[in-house]
Amino acid sequence: MIFINVKENESLDRALKKFKKKFEKTGVVKELRERQAFIKPCIKKRQQNIHAAYIQFLKQEANI
Repeated sequence: MIFINVKENESLDRALKKFKKKFEKTGVVKELRERQAFIKPCIKKRQQNIHAAYIQFLKQEANI
């Protein structure tokens, strides 16, 4: 359960913005999207390796 502390003079828009930020940090929506389809473990590992190679490439380019 998410609790938002709203001050006396704080607007509803500000409180809603706080709520959205806290909700995004929980990762509920991200998890739901991941569970929509099953991804085989070998494909997950392949995607992680590709991402790691990309990040390493970016770091090497930044050092040059």
